[in-house]
Amino acid sequence: MADPTFVALSVLTIASAIAALELRSLIYGAIALMGTLGGIAGFFLLLDSPFVAMFQIAVYVGSIAVLILFTVMLVRRELIFQKVEDTRRKWAGIGLMLAAMASLGAVVISSGIDAITTAEPAVDFRDIGADFLTTYWPALIMMGLVLAGAVIGAMMLARREDIENDQRTS
Repeated sequence: MADPTFVALSVLTIASAIAALELRSLIYGAIALMGTLGGIAGFFLLLDSPFVAMFQIAVYVGSIAVLILFTVMLVRRELIFQKVEDTRRKWAGIGLMLAAMASLGAVVISSGIDAITTAEPAVDFRDIGADFLTTYWPALIMMGLVLAGAVIGAMMLARREDIENDQRTS
């Protein structure tokens, strides 16, 4: 059952990553990025790591991608990036990506990672949660402050644009 699920998650993740790169609209690109990050969370679920999968969904899909989406919607500047179509660059990028994926796959396959066994017991997710709340709480607070600062900065950019527009009309 894991093989068809893995293939479906792989197709979803790769297709949404390509869509995030290739879509002209920044909003649709941000939504495609959310699909990519959700597919990565699905990979963690396949690896029997539900805590990391839920953390991926909460932090990346729930926070980072939504922050990007709201920033794009607040700033409303579709013409930030003037996209110049160059088919040679596009095909060169696709070729470079395929070469990098093939070489990375060859390294992983030849590494013997499937033969690694450990005598250590599995880590309980409660221990990970306890570590987050006792040892790593300053990093979590700093991440929250950075995200809040990014949202406030996006709002200030959007407000500044409105003030400039009001001055031009009067």
